[in-house]
Amino acid sequence: QVQLVESGGGLVQAGTSLRLSCAASGRTFSDYTMAWFRRAPGKEREWVAAIRWRDDATYYADDVRGRFTVSRDNAKLTAYLQLNSLKPEDTAVYYCAARSLLDSDFVQHEFKYPYWGQGTQVTVSS
Repeated sequence: QVQLVESGGGLVQAGTSLRLSCAASGRTFSDYTMAWFRRAPGKEREWVAAIRWRDDATYYADDVRGRFTVSRDNAKLTAYLQLNSLKPEDTAVYYCAARSLLDSDFVQHEFKYPYWGQGTQVTVSS
């Protein structure tokens, strides 16, 4: 069993930055992909970014590429999502998710991930 705990959300002004963390526990992650999703008010959950643990390969949704950066710290079993140049439309609950042995063609598909954190709220004011 894998446990994921997100932190780092908050209320910020547009144009500023936040760093979200996703602390994992329960097993080793050498063959895992960890992803970030978000759900904005009144919208469906959408994929944001992902990182493959074994080689640091990263993947981004088009509307965050260049503003958001996903990374990981193997020693801490923690994944990070750096959010820069935040916009009001980035307001959402952000979730991390994990799955082992995931083909890169499927990193954006939420149904592929069996493990999820509880979410952390990010609110961006204009």
